[in-house]
Amino acid sequence: MNRPEPENRDLFAIADLSREFGISTRAIRFYEAKGLLNPERVGGTRVFRRRDRARLILILRGKRLGFSLRDISDYLSLYDAQSQTAQTKLLVAKVDERLDLLERQKADLETTIGELREIRKLAGERVGA
Repeated sequence: MNRPEPENRDLFAIADLSREFGISTRAIRFYEAKGLLNPERVGGTRVFRRRDRARLILILRGKRLGFSLRDISDYLSLYDAQSQTAQTKLLVAKVDERLDLLERQKADLETTIGELREIRKLAGERVGA
């Protein structure tokens, strides 16, 4: 079958997006139920446009980076308002928050790993003694 590349198409079925992004149709319907996607309906069939595909890319990137659906929703609502300044400021604030959290978690993990190595060393010395 000769289908145009996703970037060159105007309309997508839910199965097309599911296949392209490796997610379930149920996940896409979930994002729709949360108001993050708003496909058109033709009869009972969902019809997604390029805009919906772009929003799905942003949703999946946000989830991969650990942002909550609320954070993603806030960002997308500014995207719809076409307020690039407000959108960029929100993005910077959310990224800074996420970086701070990840840095704290990284420090906690490094501490925990160090403690576990010390326990392992001490336990190994006792077994060898």
